[in-house]
Amino acid sequence: MPEQHPGSRPTLEAVAARAGVSRATASRVVNGGDGVRKPLVDKVRQAVEELQYIPNHAARTLVTRRTGAVAVVIAEPEIRIFSDPFFSQQLRGISKELAAHDTQLVLLIVEGPADFDRIARYLSGGHVDGALAFSLHTDDPLPAITRRAGIPTVYGGRPSWTAGPGEQAVQYVDADNRGGARVAVQYLRGLGRERIAYIGGPPDQTSAVDRLDGYRDILLEPDPTLVAEGAFTVESGARAMAEILERRPDLDAVFAANDLMATGALRVLHGHGIAVPEQVALVGFDDMDSVAETADPPLTTVRQDIEGQGRLMARLLLRGLDKDRTEADRPDSVITPTTLVRRASA
Repeated sequence: MPEQHPGSRPTLEAVAARAGVSRATASRVVNGGDGVRKPLVDKVRQAVEELQYIPNHAARTLVTRRTGAVAVVIAEPEIRIFSDPFFSQQLRGISKELAAHDTQLVLLIVEGPADFDRIARYLSGGHVDGALAFSLHTDDPLPAITRRAGIPTVYGGRPSWTAGPGEQAVQYVDADNRGGARVAVQYLRGLGRERIAYIGGPPDQTSAVDRLDGYRDILLEPDPTLVAEGAFTVESGARAMAEILERRPDLDAVFAANDLMATGALRVLHGHGIAVPEQVALVGFDDMDSVAETADPPLTTVRQDIEGQGRLMARLLLRGLDKDRTEADRPDSVITPTTLVRRASA
């Protein structure tokens, strides 16, 4: 048996000797290869545990053709990613799921158009096994980049495009945005509110489109003077609320397409001396604890499981990377339910 000096790092040869197998057999087991009988696999794994052997990453990659890393691509500037709790919750879910499968997360941020070339080179360079991409906009080149890179990809949010001839169906995880918006507006109508304003997100994102459609589903032909566009930020919500108030000071309810815009609207309503919910009822979307519960008054909002969606994205990708899974077994996309959480703002 090869001599193992105290304090030295265990070698693959030592693992093989302890298990009573060849170095090649030990390598296949440690690095995830096939073709080894279960009794020998058990012996090698026991030797790894006893010796506290740490596999060589480069060797594992050669055997499995896997890097053990996944790229997470967010199509938003860094300042928004680190100021909007939506992204931290989704990243938390992704990170937990990848960590549970011993997979590294590589974060790639799109600050501007120049970043797409850098990201394309990285994704095509064999550095990651797949990609998770979210917060995409209609004209984003990321879908074409991942197709050219030839790596499996799962998207956060309903895609605005469809797969081309001969391409695999686009996989994604999203919330029931349209259904959640319908519930919010129906709830406001049930309170007797008749002039319900809507503060929407950017129209080049499908979540904003779906929530606007849900608003229209209930009101059928809403008054355009009660509708304004935001950008899923506090500041944009405040601007949109000010625009609507200038046009329609008689409004009696507001549905904002996310909690951040709802807090911006709330600030403007307070500034105009308008009592919430007595004069104007307010409903948001997301149910981010750090935003909805700390607002004054706390926000009634539509809850989506943001962290859970992150975990589902990672889970779908990892299952799709399973080399034993056939195309027929490829996991489907997932739409997660939304629910109304009633607090003091409506």
